[in-house]
Order: sequence, then structure tokens, then C-alpha cells
Amino acid sequence: MSTSNKLLCLAVLTLPLLAQDLEAPNAVRFELAPDSPLSLISTTLGDSRATTRGGAVVLDLHMSVTLRNTTFRRVRGVTLLITAQEFAPGGKGSVARPSIDVPPSQEFTVPVDIRLVRPVQASGGPLVKLQLDGVLFDDLSFFGPNKLNSQRAMTFWETEAQRDRAYYRRVLQAKGEKGLRDEVLAAMGRQSDRPQIDVAMSRAGRSTATAPAASENVAQLAFLTTPNSPVEALEGAATISGNEASAPHFDVVNRSRRPIRYVEMGWLVKDRDGREYPAGAVPGTTTSIAPGQRARITPDAGLRFSKAGKPVELLGMTGFVKQVEFADGKVWVPSREDINASPLLRVIAPSPEEQRLADVYTRKGIAALMSDLNRY
Repeated sequence: MSTSNKLLCLAVLTLPLLAQDLEAPNAVRFELAPDSPLSLISTTLGDSRATTRGGAVVLDLHMSVTLRNTTFRRVRGVTLLITAQEFAPGGKGSVARPSIDVPPSQEFTVPVDIRLVRPVQASGGPLVKLQLDGVLFDDLSFFGPNKLNSQRAMTFWETEAQRDRAYYRRVLQAKGEKGLRDEVLAAMGRQSDRPQIDVAMSRAGRSTATAPAASENVAQLAFLTTPNSPVEALEGAATISGNEASAPHFDVVNRSRRPIRYVEMGWLVKDRDGREYPAGAVPGTTTSIAPGQRARITPDAGLRFSKAGKPVELLGMTGFVKQVEFADGKVWVPSREDINASPLLRVIAPSPEEQRLADVYTRKGIAALMSDLNRY
């Protein structure tokens, strides 16, 4: 047996793709390491389709993968790496399922909705390969190759989930059923009232403009204070041209007593009419900031903003510290008390867990929500 075969135990599924000239004996292959905490139960292709366009195969995947937790720990999140071609643009992607609670021996499903592109190949072999990039457990331990830095993302999501579940349990204990209902309805109201804007992000600076560009100008960034944050944002700037912001950079200082390796900022943008919109977050850069040290963060991204398909010309941007990862892998997110007591309440989008809890209330009512909060 070769070394590669020793390292991987392959669960191979043959799935008929819906393009007549692209059928292959092993169209989709799922790979699991021998010590994987999850086992593959089944894969359903759904209405996935492979079509030929020139010299490329376009794969529209609408699959579902059913897995089983084979450990004695509860699974809180899963990320899958999906590859049609390793190095070409559009050749690979990922799907994640955060905010789940899968006890030992229980099965769960991960939906896969993604489009990939690969060259037409006459030889056999899988068109698509699926792998575990990471599994996060309830004690925040992690399994997986972590090629996509999914450990960091899922740890942030789970930390937010634990924060929000604890907050709503405190509301229930202090104010009862009516207080919990009022709090959930208020959160849903803030979400529906929050102005929406479409954000397209590109790597390596400038995105491709769809609107006539105005004269470029370097705009100084403003920052909201994030209570109790281990990082303080000091100053920064970005190049603004029309509806695009590129080459952002900002200086931060580590106010904690622990070394920091990652900082992520959330953003607000203001249009020419003075309206402000939450603009999500730009992935930070891995760095090393010692206690008391100042550092410059230069995200490798350009941003383009639109609303209802029309460009939104920018006047300025405001940032706030959204997430911090320490050198030991522990993370910081703003507490609910700090969020409620600051302008962040109107800025921060609900976590995946808070959205899930609101959905439980909407679909099943207050009794189901209370039962869910008391479940773990």
C-alpha cells in the first residue's frame, strides 16, 4: 500500500452528473482521514449539474452530505473543502455549518450549494473531491487540516453562540417568558430596520468597478470604541473612488497582557447623502502583536458597494474591532452587555446562533425557544 493510501481512507461514491458527455465512474469522491471523528453516511446529488462551456466544465452543486458523529463529544461546527481543480480560479471552495449541536452517534446533514469550474479532461477520475477541513467540538477542541483557517472562523462563531445563548438564558431567568419574547422581537426588529448594502470583495487591492469612478481620494478612517476590547484602533486610511474602497490600512495597539496574532475589523460606510450602512467585515491579516505593541494591519482586499444593483458612492468609512485571536488560539468577541451599551448595537449583525434562535421562535413559538435555551 502506498504512503498516500495509508494516510487516507477513501469513501468513494459514484454519482451520475446531469451532463450526458461528462459522466465518470467516480464523479464525486469524499475523503476521510482514518482518525476522522465523523463518518460518511450518504451523499445526495439533488439537482447538481455539470455543463461544458468552451474548454471548461461548470459544476453547479446542490448536494447534501449526511455524516455521523463517532466521538464522545458534541459537534458544534463543520467546514468542508470542495475541490474541482486545486490551483485554478474558481476551482475550489468551501461550505460551513456553524451553530449545530450534534451529540455522539447522531447523524446530521451539511448542504452543499456551490459553483466550481475545471478544465475538460478526457481521463477518468473524480470531477469533485470533498474533504473535511475542520470539525469543532463543544469544548472548542478542533480536528482537521485547517487549510482554510476554519478553526479560527468556527471558534469565533461558537464563542459568539455561547455568548448569545448565555445572554438569552439570563433574560429568561431575570424577566421570564414575556421578557424573553420582548428581547427576541426587539432583536428581530433591529435586524429588519438595519439598512442593507451589497458588498463585493476582491483580493489584492482594487476590485473591478461597474460605475464611473470619481477622482480618487485617500480618506481617513474613523473608529468606534469597542468596550473592553483587547485591541484599540488608532488611525487608518483607505483609497476611495466612486463606489470602491481599496488599499485599507489601520494602526492598532495591543492593550491586553497577552500576545495577539489576528485582528478583524467590522465596517460602516457612509454614502454621499450621509446615510450609514453596515458593511460586514474584511478578513484581517495574521500578525504578531506583543502586549503594549503598536502594529499596522493591511487587509489584502478591495471593496465595491451597491444597493439594488446601483453603485453607492462613498463618503467615508468607520471601523470597529469585531474579533481578536490571541497567540494561544483563544478568542475575544464583544460581550452582549458591551454591545447593548454602545453604538455597536445598531452595527453588529446577529450571530448565526442568534439568527437560529430567532428562527426557532418564528417557526415554533416561545415555548420551543425556552426549551432550546435550556437544552445545553
